[in-house]
Amino acid sequence: MPPGITIIGLGPGDSRHWTRAAYTHLQEAAEVYVRTGRHPSVVDIPARTIRFDEPARLNDTARSTPAQSTSTTSAADDIAAEIVRLGQREQGVSYAVPGHPDLGEVTVSRIRALATAQQLPVTIIPGLSFIEPTLTALQLDGAGKLQMADAAEIGRLHHPPFEPDRPVLITNLFNQELAAKVQGALLNVYPAQFRLSLVQAAGAAAERIWSCPLSELDRQPQLDQLTTLYLPPAPNLSSFSAFQETVAHLRAPDGCPWDRAQTHLSLRPYLLEETYEVLETFDADDPAAMAEELGDLLLQIVLHTQIAIDEGEFKMGDVIDHINHKLWRRHPHVFGDVDVNGVDEVLTNWEAIKQAEKAAKSTNSDRAGQPFTSALDGIPDTLPALAQALAISQRAVRVGFEWPNIQGVLDKLVEEAHEITEASDQAHLESEIGDWLFSAVNLARWRNVDPESALRATNARFVRRFKTIEALAAARGKSLPEMSIEEMDALWDEAKREEV
Repeated sequence: MPPGITIIGLGPGDSRHWTRAAYTHLQEAAEVYVRTGRHPSVVDIPARTIRFDEPARLNDTARSTPAQSTSTTSAADDIAAEIVRLGQREQGVSYAVPGHPDLGEVTVSRIRALATAQQLPVTIIPGLSFIEPTLTALQLDGAGKLQMADAAEIGRLHHPPFEPDRPVLITNLFNQELAAKVQGALLNVYPAQFRLSLVQAAGAAAERIWSCPLSELDRQPQLDQLTTLYLPPAPNLSSFSAFQETVAHLRAPDGCPWDRAQTHLSLRPYLLEETYEVLETFDADDPAAMAEELGDLLLQIVLHTQIAIDEGEFKMGDVIDHINHKLWRRHPHVFGDVDVNGVDEVLTNWEAIKQAEKAAKSTNSDRAGQPFTSALDGIPDTLPALAQALAISQRAVRVGFEWPNIQGVLDKLVEEAHEITEASDQAHLESEIGDWLFSAVNLARWRNVDPESALRATNARFVRRFKTIEALAAARGKSLPEMSIEEMDALWDEAKREEV
């Protein structure tokens, strides 16, 4: 054989599943490097086999690469590098993998990339994939919506890259350690009791099918490279793309006249309203209501994006790409090589990165007319006043504009209260009350209290107690306007006691 790499698909089971081309090549080869010796048809290869999942001396080197290495990416890279090195020999190399080489075998893509860089030819001899016998074993129709992934790829993620309302096959679930990693990613989407199926050696005499809840995936015995995980469509979970389809349909010519008539400006009140309703669920600590209201808020985002799509302004991919890249830029300690020591350093780096991002588009200028970036740039004018005051205070603190201790904040609060009493006119009074409120926000920040949430909770508490004293007064045959302030105070105290 000439220099180069020949990759042979062994099919899903025993040698009966070999293609004629695979059979001919394996009969003629002097030696065959095998991805895993656990494949049922390896015993039928007449040539000498060198297996990557067993200690072996490859070309007079002492190196071996266990296929069940805990570092699956490293194992695939190591195998690919070795195959490319062997392919540069005068006789080239034959490399056999389970199933079809281009379906679910992570080493093949790495071999292609390395071989291209070395200008080394790669020949693929197809094999029957694992999909057909797996679908047969599960009695499924794979047309249309089937999604596929490799277990090693899913195991490196924190969120799986597929839609929960469509079926999924995950291949090469070769041990419990990898199963635990896959389980962790899947739990970000599916409930712990979601039932899944496992198919082992599909199409072979040793074919086995069993089911378990997702919570027990990492405890399944005898997993190997011929094990495939099947996730059925989740009936109570919807995908983001399905939601986009719903909203796009509403905006389509055959959709809803009201939705089609909306613009960014006409929807503005609803965005604010839905945001506040989400905040109410936080205050109430009501997860069920939270899920519902977050959905209503998400509708606003998707609807605004669909309007932009219809107007040719931008698409959802632009929205997600923008925030995704921003998160990568602003978390170099997670996605880069920056080291941080605690939350304070994270915030310092975050602020420095934000300032660098804004420098190029700054509209500020100093007294000499030179541009500069303000720490307070980007705080929305439309924020509620307390939330805006907190954002301003937090930004100022990040650049060192801060009292040395909380006593300074308390003294400032007393000072501003005194100045309120000395205000000479309405404008002066309004200014001093604003200063006092800003100082109160700073006190809340020092004590790790969100002033917006604190005031909302106080408002809700006042409303509850006020309605209680109205009810108590009515029970006594009176209305509040008929009562003295002393009587109302007594009812107020009674209302407070009822809450305890």
